[in-house]
Amino acid sequence: MTLHLSLPQARLLHLAAQGLLAPPRRKAGPADVMSAIRRMALLQIDTISVVARSPYLVLYSRLGHYDPAWLDAALASGQLFEYWAHEACFVPREDYRLLRHRMLDPAHMGWKYPQRWLEQHQPAVHAILEQVRQHGPVRSADFKRSAGKGDGWWDWKPEKRHLEVLFTLGQLMVKERRNFQRVYDVAERVMPEWDDALHLPSAETAQRDMVRHSCRALGVVKAGWVADYYRLKRGKYDALLHQLADAGELIPARIEGWQHDVFVHHSLQEELALAAADQLKSGHSTALSPFDPLVWDRKRVSELFGFDYRIECYTPAAKRQFGYFVLPLLSRGRLVGRMDAKAHRQQGVFEIKHLYLEAGIRPSAQLCRDLAAMLHKLAAWHGTPRIQLQQGPSALAVQLATN
Repeated sequence: MTLHLSLPQARLLHLAAQGLLAPPRRKAGPADVMSAIRRMALLQIDTISVVARSPYLVLYSRLGHYDPAWLDAALASGQLFEYWAHEACFVPREDYRLLRHRMLDPAHMGWKYPQRWLEQHQPAVHAILEQVRQHGPVRSADFKRSAGKGDGWWDWKPEKRHLEVLFTLGQLMVKERRNFQRVYDVAERVMPEWDDALHLPSAETAQRDMVRHSCRALGVVKAGWVADYYRLKRGKYDALLHQLADAGELIPARIEGWQHDVFVHHSLQEELALAAADQLKSGHSTALSPFDPLVWDRKRVSELFGFDYRIECYTPAAKRQFGYFVLPLLSRGRLVGRMDAKAHRQQGVFEIKHLYLEAGIRPSAQLCRDLAAMLHKLAAWHGTPRIQLQQGPSALAVQLATN
């Protein structure tokens, strides 16, 4: 018998899988960082810091107030590694096996692996690898630019490009980050236990396991959403999803009004029973990073939440609709709005340049109370307790002033 879900029920199951259904029940500890990352499977990395950098903000959305140094410590202790997954991501160490094939055969990774650069600079690339092997870890900053200051990522100094090629090849790995700068070491010191001959799964097994991880992280999945999570080759995944359903890992379902099959991950059986009884609810309100797994697939977030979202930080200012680094706003199971914000850390001010509610979302008293409480907590975690709302619903401004 096929399980039937309403769209709101499917959203709540998706939020439950992502750890975004309910606010944290207790104060977070260091172990909760790894638990949250394993639940998501991947934690995307981005360096923009107008508010907290994306990986720290993604964790805050799930854990509440926590110490960002715990993420740094998880990388430095080897619980995590960095590699190209969805994009550049922190990945649990045990999943190194899933991405190893990309390191061994990076020809299809586009700009992430500039083959021509390697061919033109092979001696210099090899020299840097030997330098690290003999003398220890390095940062890009350890190499001085010979021709003045660069103009951004497109104007990397040669040594930075060499390091990135070696990183993509898996010959160098990120040992730790200092002030969020990568510290590279040779793979044999970062992953001394790994042996390709003993531990490398087949490419088919690795892909199957990435699909399984994606299904668990998404909670509710359809074939068209599978490839994006790990940036797998696009194609037809219907047969594989049905195989996983036959094995008991997925539960076939239909969403009202949708023509295609969907599947619910078996780990959500408790939540599924609550949803069937119309008792699954969400009381969580939080701001999301633009690189949060909940919103990084534009098609998925549009289909599930009716939320049309595009990251505009890479768009010329004159063409932006909402702002530079706009954070989606989640409240009680819905994506209710977005805000263009900036944390002025020296002044202790959390500036909200503009807070937009989605079309059809009314600034009710309950919503404004939820958003105001959430914003005060978010601002306090940033060390910027004074909130300045430049433009937004007047009812929210009143709540912010009275909280």
